[in-house]
Amino acid sequence: MKKICFTIYDMGAGHRATANALKEVIARRNLPWQIQIVEIFKEVFGFTRPQFVYNNWVLNKKWAKLINDPLSVPLFKLEIALRHRAWCRLLREYWREHQPDLVVSLMPLVNRVLYESLQTELPQTPFVTSITDFADCPPHFWIEPQEQLLICPSKLAVRQAQNVGYPDSRIYSTSGVVIHPRFAEPLTVNNRQQKRQNLGLKPDLPTGLVIFGSYGAPEMLEIAEGLEQSSLELQLIFICGRNEQLASALRNRTSRLPSFVEGFTSQIPYYMNLCDFFIGKPGSVGVSEAIAMKLPVITECNSIMTLFQERATADWLAENQLGIVVNNFRNIDEAVAELITPENYSRYKKNVDQTENRAVFEVVDILENILENTSATKDIPLLQTMQPN
Repeated sequence: MKKICFTIYDMGAGHRATANALKEVIARRNLPWQIQIVEIFKEVFGFTRPQFVYNNWVLNKKWAKLINDPLSVPLFKLEIALRHRAWCRLLREYWREHQPDLVVSLMPLVNRVLYESLQTELPQTPFVTSITDFADCPPHFWIEPQEQLLICPSKLAVRQAQNVGYPDSRIYSTSGVVIHPRFAEPLTVNNRQQKRQNLGLKPDLPTGLVIFGSYGAPEMLEIAEGLEQSSLELQLIFICGRNEQLASALRNRTSRLPSFVEGFTSQIPYYMNLCDFFIGKPGSVGVSEAIAMKLPVITECNSIMTLFQERATADWLAENQLGIVVNNFRNIDEAVAELITPENYSRYKKNVDQTENRAVFEVVDILENILENTSATKDIPLLQTMQPN
């Protein structure tokens, strides 16, 4: 039984969601692996302030400027550097106790200390970083100049790794970011009209799904009001996550547009299946889930309120003509009107339909390959034997 360690932190829900998605595929394949998902900051470092600040202020309160500010991230990186020796010691103790056969980082910012501690304590154990954004945000974010393995979800991320000096033998590429395998299951549109009616919606109106991550966002009210004031004939499903105040505000507003409001739910594919397009923030996982469910996307990107690590998602979306990127949602009515115009919608829908994301399965294949190569060449330096898929 191989011990696989996925390292994450709970800043937002994306890193844990990625780990759980991989764990699901591993379980479906009955691979002889013991999976441990470790929240490194909390469980090893005993350090929870970053999660509190990010989740409560950056995500929940939408103070994105906190993390986009020119001082905030450099100061956090400085704190990480100052704590490097202490954290390296704690990690060495953790590796010594748990003896993993493979360590996979699903988190940015601390890959240097993860790698160096593992290399010191268990030098034969391979270290892999699987990037969960569409690109790196250098310096010292996802890609560190060290002799580890990288899994890159885009051509841009591959080029960034090569520019840092990674040879092709240490770079693996996938067809996108990892999303849960349920989003890869065949679409079922049986009784779509009836299912809409069950939610109090009209059976045949264009239907948009509005999601802003697991904490929702005030922009959802702005979007609702902007579309309310338009002459568009459509309806909306709002998924508010754990933001009950937002869900209550949306439920209690009077609107000419049919709508359905849901809180936190594990049934995102079901609701996506009832919709024609997606409106949300440019999070790599959320946008990728929408594309996998064949929904053209409307998202925003600007230098103030868009998290710097999410801007590459908006660039990827625009470059591949999978939807519309706006500067902000104040003119959401114009963006929706443009998207649902029949000739435009047909073009975006065709591009979305042709986009396939098999990353969750590809990453498990890659990890299986790494473990097989490691087991077969224990006495040979690991990086001399690795070949990418």
